Amino acid sequence: MLDLAILGLLQEQELHGYEIRRRLRDELGLFANISFGSLYPALSRLEAAHAVAVAESGGTATTAPSMPFTGSLSGERAGLRARRAAAPRGTKRSRKVYRITDQGLQLFDQLLDADEPAGTDDARSFGLRLAFARHLAPQARLALLERRRAQLTRRLATDQVRVAGPTLDVYARSLVEHGTEATEHDIAWLDRLIESERQKQAAPRSENHEPHAGDAVTAMKGINP
Repeated sequence: MLDLAILGLLQEQELHGYEIRRRLRDELGLFANISFGSLYPALSRLEAAHAVAVAESGGTATTAPSMPFTGSLSGERAGLRARRAAAPRGTKRSRKVYRITDQGLQLFDQLLDADEPAGTDDARSFGLRLAFARHLAPQARLALLERRRAQLTRRLATDQVRVAGPTLDVYARSLVEHGTEATEHDIAWLDRLIESERQKQAAPRSENHEPHAGDAVTAMKGINP
C-alpha cells in the first residue's frame, strides 16, 4: 500500500522525501506512524524498479575550499574550523526530489485497480484507493465501491448474529451494537457514492438523445437532498 500511496502523490507533482512523508501523514491520514525508516527504503525500491526517478536536488550544496593536511591533530581541527568558517552561511543540504516515470504510471494503475491483498486492513486499503479513485476508469471505480459495500454487508450480517446470541453480556453487546451502527452508516454512505457514480456514467448516454419531460422527472427523483 505504501508504494501505491507514494506513486499516487508523485503523479500529482514532484516531491522530496520530507514532503511525501508530510502528505502521507497529514493529507491522506492513512500513514500516521510512517517514518523515514520505512519511506526511504520504499523510495529506493521504486527507484530500482524504475518507477520513480530523481528529478533534481533541492537547495545547493557548496564545497568549502580544501586545506592542506598539517600532520597534527590540533592542526587538523584548526583546518576543519577554518573550512566551516569559509562555507557561505544559509546554504541548504541537498535533498532528492522524486518524480514518477512512465513505468511508475503503469505500476500505479496496476496497484490501484488490483483487488485488496488477503490479510490486509480492508478499510485502510479501500480508503487509499478511494483517495486516488479519480484515476480509475468509471467501471473500475464503481466496482471498487460495490466491492467495499459487499464486504461491509457481510460484516454487518456477522455482527447482527453476535448481537442476537446469548454469549455476550450487556457491555460486550453494547460494543458490538455500536459497531453495527457504524457499519450501517458506512453502507448508507457507499450507497450514495454508488448511486452518484451510476448517474455520472449514465449522463453521457442521455445526452445523445432528445430530452423528454419524463427524463427530467426521473432524474429529479434520483437526486438526494
